[in-house]
Amino acid sequence: MALVGFVTHSLRGDAAALRAETIAWLEANGHSGRELVGHGDWWAPPPAGSLDGMDLAVSLGGDGTMLRAVDICGPAGIPVLGVNLGHLGYLTTVEPADLAAALVRFLAGDYLIDARMTLEITVRGHDTGHVRMRRFALNDLVLTRPAGTHTVHAALCLRGGPFLSYAADALIVATPTGSTAYNLSARGPILAPGMRALIVTPVAPHMLFDRSMVLEDTEQVRFLLTDSQPADLIVDGRNIGRLEPEEDLVCTASARDALLVTLEMRDFHHLLKRKFNLGDR
Repeated sequence: MALVGFVTHSLRGDAAALRAETIAWLEANGHSGRELVGHGDWWAPPPAGSLDGMDLAVSLGGDGTMLRAVDICGPAGIPVLGVNLGHLGYLTTVEPADLAAALVRFLAGDYLIDARMTLEITVRGHDTGHVRMRRFALNDLVLTRPAGTHTVHAALCLRGGPFLSYAADALIVATPTGSTAYNLSARGPILAPGMRALIVTPVAPHMLFDRSMVLEDTEQVRFLLTDSQPADLIVDGRNIGRLEPEEDLVCTASARDALLVTLEMRDFHHLLKRKFNLGDR
């Protein structure tokens, strides 16, 4: 018997209806289903023990819902199947009408795992080294100016030493999966999602050096604020708090990949062409 968890877009009635229909189908076939996000706070952690014995998580929504499903299930090593109830999704792989058939294939072991690099993000004290916060991201981390201030002033350290000081509206550290998100809007490079690299992209930099940098996945990216103003931290589109001037922000490739279930490997180049309406040349 398999246990399947569901992460459902909170504002879509069709998503809730599909979840109920699918749980009924699972139970009729000797399996069970469980909703992992309640009707209250979308970002509240799932109830204690709710991931125990989970074989699969199903995301019902768009890419934002998929990011939340990975946020919940990724650290536990639970694979995630994305069902597209939004527009063109980079992360979702199954259409609603095909969900039951996809589950049949998953339960029979007829599927593939698309492992995607994630970021491990740590906020720690300069002097104490005390870790105040640790988060994981599939797409990106954004260090951005708080409301009412003009720029973020931060020093970038690589390989344990200072490299460059930035003055910018924001700084992005993206994964290859996240290269087509905010990084792309800031004119950063597109990387194939199967690559392993960290992309550092400044947003509207107030300096001559305005280029992105693509770094090896073994690099440690560390930011220190160089003025007295804090900066907001956005992880996969969610504001998780602030970086204070007396703290370090450290980004590395996580030791645990996000495990995305697919029934066949998708053509990333074809997705890009559809996204940007690129005709054949």
